[in-house]
Order: sequence, then structure tokens, then C-alpha cells
Amino acid sequence: MFSYYFMLGVRSLRRNPALTALMVLTLAIGVAASVSTLTILHVMSSNPIPQKSERLFVPKIDNGPLEGFNPQGENRSDPQSTYIDAANFLKSGQGERRTVLYGVSAPLEPERKDLPVMAVKGLALTRDFFPMMEVPFLHGQPWSEADERTGADVVVLSQALAEKLFGALDPVGKRIRLMDAQFQVVGVLKPWRPVPKFYKLIGGGSFGMEEEIILPFATALRHETSPEGSVSCRGRAEPGWQGFLDSECTWLQVFFETRTGAGRAGLQDYLDNYAAEQRKLGRLKRKQPNRLFDVMQWLEFRKVVANDSRLSAWLAFGFLLLCLVNTVGLLLAKFSVRASEVGIRRALGASRREIFRQFLTETAVIGLAGGVLGLVLAFGALALIGMQSKQLKVAAHMDWQMLGLTVLMSLGAAMLAGLLPTWRACQVTPAMQLKSQ
Repeated sequence: MFSYYFMLGVRSLRRNPALTALMVLTLAIGVAASVSTLTILHVMSSNPIPQKSERLFVPKIDNGPLEGFNPQGENRSDPQSTYIDAANFLKSGQGERRTVLYGVSAPLEPERKDLPVMAVKGLALTRDFFPMMEVPFLHGQPWSEADERTGADVVVLSQALAEKLFGALDPVGKRIRLMDAQFQVVGVLKPWRPVPKFYKLIGGGSFGMEEEIILPFATALRHETSPEGSVSCRGRAEPGWQGFLDSECTWLQVFFETRTGAGRAGLQDYLDNYAAEQRKLGRLKRKQPNRLFDVMQWLEFRKVVANDSRLSAWLAFGFLLLCLVNTVGLLLAKFSVRASEVGIRRALGASRREIFRQFLTETAVIGLAGGVLGLVLAFGALALIGMQSKQLKVAAHMDWQMLGLTVLMSLGAAMLAGLLPTWRACQVTPAMQLKSQ
């Protein structure tokens, strides 16, 4: 009987085209508004590296001064690290891997005469970063340990920049002029853009574009490459690059990777012992608790999903509820004119249960039509949102989960809206309808 009722529902769409179109459009607009907002929220709050998010940790120690410090109040310290701490973390041998990174920007002088000098942005980091974050390579590989140890002039390029400079050729082994020096290309990355951009949430944007260049950390230090991003200096720093490195300025991001999630306890013990040793040297005077964040905790701590994004989602669902109320009224009007039909079917022996199933199936057909149209409108809304900025473009895309949710939401919303009109239709008294004919 379901297939029969389904065909009746399809035919009923043509029975009152204007009223049907209004119902489908109302439902589609509500679904599209809700799904487009929910899609962005879903992408923003997704796990960017689920296979190891519980094994990657960001350490946070408070190196702020005592001046103006209130232990009972809210004291926001920079979650980045100083060069002193980052260098010690790298030497510690803790975890299976460790890396330190910061954002860089440098002028690049292409050999091609048709290309002007361009400013490129990227990261300076240690080679453990690539296996830690499972960065995919198109050509070549990360630089060697010897290159990292000596701070050699080597660079890894993004695929987009490599094709811009060298076309479709494999550029590994070629040289580019960067920061007034000749850098050898050792690798080219495949398009790689984790969402959110968990490894560079500070000074880079949660949904920033992919890195154009990646340099060895030691190389960037040797060239005295200033950080491109957030720098927090609360104490006095001596002049010059070495004075900056020896200062309490925080500007570096550190990650540890443990073999298993259980390695967190040992890493926390190391961090506490390290902080205690540094206090003996006159540092870390606030004596605040030392913290470790895994990837999802780090996203929560940095408030990647802001409260206004959640509020937007709730408002969108409120709009969907308003659309459902309007759909209920339209369905009542649609089903009320079919009272005589219901009366005749009831007189011929159809039960209220069968009437209920028939009308609810017809409502599901309307929901299916609204879901298809809502899906089209949602894609259009996401495209418009993505045009607002490059960061929103990264987040404004729909995956298979959201595609399925759109159809289910439309069907569920339509059937929910159809419960009252369907119940009212089942209350028709056959005798009254037959007498009036």
C-alpha cells in the first residue's frame, strides 16, 4: 500500500499547484536556511585529524610577570611559547615526535621574467611536523636531518606556487631566490588544508589558506626571519635578534605527539617538572597550573566555534519552526477540501489508520520535494557565503553527511507539520459527508 499511497501523493501535487508550490517553497526555504548554517557549524567544529587527535598535544605554561597578576581573577596568558621554552621542548626527547613552528613571510623573486616579485607566506618548522600532521607530498620529501641541523637553505612549496613558478614540471632540485638567498626546492605538497587549521590557530586564522612555503626552523632563525603573526612581549627585551630570542616574548607554537593517548600523563609530569626547574632559575613566577590540550580541546580553548555561530544556528532553526507553522496551516487548507473524499473512503470500509497512512505519505512526498528544492537553495546559500571571504569559502562546503541530513530534515519537518492536518482529516464523519453530497 505504501507504493500506492506514494503515487497518490505524487498525483496530489498537481491537484492544487499553487498551494502545493507554496508549501514546497516554504519548507525548502526553512530547510535551506537551517542546513546552510548547520553545515558551516559542522565544518567549523569537525575533527581535523581524527586518526590521531588524542595523541597530539599543545603545552601551555604561564610566563607572565607578577605585575598586575591576580590569582583569584581571570588572567589570560598567551598560549604560545617563548624561544627558550620551545628550544628546551625540542631537546627534551618527550613523546614520539615534537615540533615547533611560526608563521613567516618573505619576498620571492621568480626567474620567469613575466612574473613580478611576490610576497609569499608560510611556516618555519621542524621536520617532525610532516609525519605528525600526515602532510601529503606530490614531489620530493621533507628536508634531511643534516639540513635541519645546519639550517640549510631548503624549502618545500605548495603545489599552487610550484605550478606558478615552474609549470607542470617536477621542481625538486631547482632553486628559487627567497629572502635574498638561493633556496633549493626539496619537496612539493599536495593540496592540504585541514579544517579547522588546528596547527596555526594563532595569527593565521582558523580557516586560512594553505601554506605557500615551508622552511626549516633553524634556517628561518639563521636568516633572522621575523614572525608573521601574533607576538606577545610583556617584559623587557634586549635589542637585536638574539635579544628577542632570549626574551620572554611568546611567538612560537609547540606540538607533542605521543605513541598512545595514555602518554598524556607522562607528558604532563614532564611539563610540571620542567616548570618547577624553570622557577628555580627565576622564571615562571606566577606559578600557574601547566596545561596540555589535545586537538579538540585546543579548538575549544581557542573558541574556533564562537558563540555567535551557535546563536546563528539556533536562529536558523527558529526560522525553520516558523516555516513549519506556516506549512501546518497550508496542509490544513489542502486536506480540508478533501473531506468528502475521506468520507466516501471511510464509508467504503477504510479505517482511520489507513486514512492516516495515506495522508501522512502524501505529506512525506511534499517533504521530499521540499528537500530537493531546499538542497538546491542550500548550495546557493553556501556559494554566496563562500564569496564573502577566502576563510568562509573553506568552511562553506557540504559533505555527504549534510546531504543526507538535508533530506532527512525535510522529510521529518514535513511529517511533523502534517501530523495535525492528518489527524484532523481522520476525524471526518462519513455519515455527515454522505448526507451533504
